[in-house]
Amino acid sequence: MAVSRNWVCPHCDRPQTIIDQQLSVKHHRLIILESKYTNPGITAIAMACSNLSCRELTLKVSFGEGEWRSGGEFVVPKAIHKFDLMPAFSFRAQPAYIPAALREDYEEACKIRDLSPKASATLARRCLQGMIRDFCGIAKATLDQEIKELRKKLDDRTAPSGVTHESLDAIDAVRKVGNIGAHMEKDVDLIVGIEPGEAQMLIGLIEMLFREWYVERHDRTNRLATITALAEEKKKTIEELKAGL
Repeated sequence: MAVSRNWVCPHCDRPQTIIDQQLSVKHHRLIILESKYTNPGITAIAMACSNLSCRELTLKVSFGEGEWRSGGEFVVPKAIHKFDLMPAFSFRAQPAYIPAALREDYEEACKIRDLSPKASATLARRCLQGMIRDFCGIAKATLDQEIKELRKKLDDRTAPSGVTHESLDAIDAVRKVGNIGAHMEKDVDLIVGIEPGEAQMLIGLIEMLFREWYVERHDRTNRLATITALAEEKKKTIEELKAGL
């Protein structure tokens, strides 16, 4: 029986369920006699998008120590290094009504997430600051001051719809992490590491706020405009019917 799995294509951002015919997983043993790795091997994973307007291929390769299973099957159960080949990096395509500068910072943070997690976190910090300035209309000398001003608006219930204390707490946490790259520490020998997975968490926050702030506001505006247009159309129909009596 075919094994299905939920997946989002990194090329077109379309959620889908892929079946065995769209998935290939191959383990390959590297014939290396002397190495610090025991039974080194690679795993190649390929997935085909079922979206007819996309049909792109996603290819990932990982390296690790392999083992032999019953029946003589060689597998690499745990990856030591992972590589995205197609696409080389992934990000969610954002709608054009989100300011270009914010989309560019977000995409750049995604591109360098694995190469330089610290730089990725710094870009995530700048993107979030730009969101506060654009969406919330708050511009201060520092991000810390902008967050404090937004907290006041939340307490006064004058903050834009979609902004919550929970999201603001998360932004403040990103500010502290992003400061690692944004401001040089007095002690240059103090290095705080950031892992790619941690940088991805910050990217995930940006994606969440894009949805909660910009996308939901856009959808809400469109829904209200549709309702208003419908009401005007009905009003016009009623007036025409009355005029014809």
